[in-house]
Amino acid sequence: MNSKTLAASPAPRSFRTRLFHYRFILLAALVVCILPVTMRSGSLATEVLVFALAALGCNLLLGHTGLLSFGQGIFFGLGSYSAGLVLTKAAMPMSVALLAAIVTGAAAAAVVGWFSIRQRGAYFVMLTLAFGQMFYFLAYTTPELTGGDNGLLDIPRPALSLFGRTLVPIASPWQYYGFVAVLFLIAFWLMMRVSHSVFGRTLLAIRDNEARAAAVGYDVKRFKLAAFVVSGAVTGLAGALHALMTGIAPLSNIDYHTSEMILVMTVIGGTGNLFSSVLGAAFYVLFADWLSTLWPRWLLLLGLVLIAVSLFMQRGLWGLGERIWQAARRNREAS
Repeated sequence: MNSKTLAASPAPRSFRTRLFHYRFILLAALVVCILPVTMRSGSLATEVLVFALAALGCNLLLGHTGLLSFGQGIFFGLGSYSAGLVLTKAAMPMSVALLAAIVTGAAAAAVVGWFSIRQRGAYFVMLTLAFGQMFYFLAYTTPELTGGDNGLLDIPRPALSLFGRTLVPIASPWQYYGFVAVLFLIAFWLMMRVSHSVFGRTLLAIRDNEARAAAVGYDVKRFKLAAFVVSGAVTGLAGALHALMTGIAPLSNIDYHTSEMILVMTVIGGTGNLFSSVLGAAFYVLFADWLSTLWPRWLLLLGLVLIAVSLFMQRGLWGLGERIWQAARRNREAS
């Protein structure tokens, strides 16, 4: 190897640099490890990761693309129904059910996104909300497929198997948590790759200045539609995992209240940072579970928390954590 080749080859990154590069993935893995240690309920811990997945999909639209969508419940509900129908009607393996949920969520997002991205601002929000209501009433009026108001019941949770041989049992709540944790970490890693790719950087440019991005030559509508598809696929997977956890795909999964809940999780955690979605989902699920045991009208307190976030913490919990960390560093340097 000559001197020119040595000069052209990049310098190896230090351990600290690599650790900083993968910090969010390591933080997500830390959350996955902490939940079983600090919680008694495997189902509640699984619910945190399931809604963290849904918030990841929402954050790609809201935080990276600047699209406030009330259609996330569509993809979540369709993911639940798809996985439930594959398992109850077709008796297919678990992997096929999850793949069906991902494809259905992506396909529905392509349809909703194709129409919605042609409008901006309040009209975009109204379109996604209208689509949410439309899909809700479609699910309500087709009880032969969705179970109607009762939901799709008795969804089994088969073990992962190969050629009839059980590979991974997921019958117990904590076994299922381990399965969901692996899928969550894989999905989080993939979403981080998307966020740091040229595609993800282009979405940020569209969010900051759509007119300038279009003037440079980017096909803004195509990028927005692609963001919708990725978001729908991840949210559809979250819906399928939720249905497998509870054994039911309720009508409420496709209601606009689910879209609202996913949006609240995303805003509380902080937009623009994917790990903040994990914080927002964990805060919402655990805080709601705790408050519901204290007061039947716990949603009132949650509303007050959301008002406080909107007024004083525009960057959510992640932004608050950054400010505390920076203040601590300044105090340490001053001393």
